[in-house]
Amino acid sequence: MRKLWKSLVALPAALLALSGTALAAGGKAAQIVIVSDTRDLSGILAWWSNVYNESHLQFTILTVILIPVLGMTLGLLTDLVMKNIGIDLSKRDVAEH
Repeated sequence: MRKLWKSLVALPAALLALSGTALAAGGKAAQIVIVSDTRDLSGILAWWSNVYNESHLQFTILTVILIPVLGMTLGLLTDLVMKNIGIDLSKRDVAEH
């Protein structure tokens, strides 16, 4: 059991240690740079790409916050539109039960 535990811990640790470098054909390690191409972007897309290029942590935090907020906003807006056109899902009889 201990051997299995060590192998389960060793693999992710090795992947984390090598995640920032890639071995080139000559055997040398080179840093990987991941950036977004912002040449043809404007407005909010350019801003979003610049946030990604400047700080992956800020990009991640903004993404994690914005996705639920936008989902809830779109859901409430959809409910409002459906009520205005006469569809009220709160008074629905469930036929499956």
